[in-house]
Amino acid sequence: MKSAILKEGKVIISNVPVPDLKNKYGAIIKVHGCGLCGSDIVKIDTCSKNKTVKLGHEIVGEIIDINVQSKFKKGDIVAMGHHYPCFKCKYCSRGNYSMCDTFKNSNIEPAGFSEYIYADENHLKYTVFKKPAGLSEEEFSFLEPLACCIRAIRRSGADETFNSLVIGLGSIGILMYQSLKAFNIPAFGYDINPLRQNYAPFNPDIKYDAIFMTSGSFGAIGTALEFADKGAVIIVFSSVKNEAGYKNNEIYYNELEILGSYSPSPYDLKLSSELLAEKKVKTLGLYSEYPLFELEKAIHDTKNGKILKGYIKI
Repeated sequence: MKSAILKEGKVIISNVPVPDLKNKYGAIIKVHGCGLCGSDIVKIDTCSKNKTVKLGHEIVGEIIDINVQSKFKKGDIVAMGHHYPCFKCKYCSRGNYSMCDTFKNSNIEPAGFSEYIYADENHLKYTVFKKPAGLSEEEFSFLEPLACCIRAIRRSGADETFNSLVIGLGSIGILMYQSLKAFNIPAFGYDINPLRQNYAPFNPDIKYDAIFMTSGSFGAIGTALEFADKGAVIIVFSSVKNEAGYKNNEIYYNELEILGSYSPSPYDLKLSSELLAEKKVKTLGLYSEYPLFELEKAIHDTKNGKILKGYIKI
């Protein structure tokens, strides 16, 4: 079968064995499509040339084989998260599920940009969700990135009394904005691209109680500090190419709270499935489709701002 990897700094569509259920438990999923995540772009840009990296995790597909008792069956169309925690370690006990060693070491095999993947029984238990009726496969592929946004909002502590600002209105920023609105939190958005500013309103005359950093730009840090109210919480939701930090005295004198939010928990995936099913978050128009052999073009178009997000048809 075909599967995309990053090898020697280049994206390669290679032929690898089809996964099966010999001597293991779980399900085989025929991948119908996979979203191109910003983290895939970061891997491509930062990976050393002597390292091989698997790409893709925002999958939607059909269960074609399963050998465990489960709520799922052959023929179900599902989307999923690719990591699950142990629920027992100190990180899990504190709600830092994405810091859990089990979380970091669990994954789908071989990767999302593949014709077939293996999902183990814990994936089926904690991270796999059946596609709701009335939702397209492309829309449901946003399950995991939307769940990331939901966890960031929950970590921020924002509620109806918070004015919230999303900095960076790419696909993930638009998801964040819609998620805030779905939770009845006053939400605004900011982007240096005037065309993307159309996705959310911005008020430069107010200060914000919660700021979500969905831009990977170094300059976004200064924007966050400019519009942060006293006592505000800033959620760092993306990496930047060069290490950068927030000004010590800004944090100290204004009692700012800086939090990172990296990946979703199973609970966030469940909420994501519900928001998508209820159409409280809408993803139509946020993606552009490409066949697997045009994965490099999707990457190029994403990096050059030609599209909001690539969806790779397998």
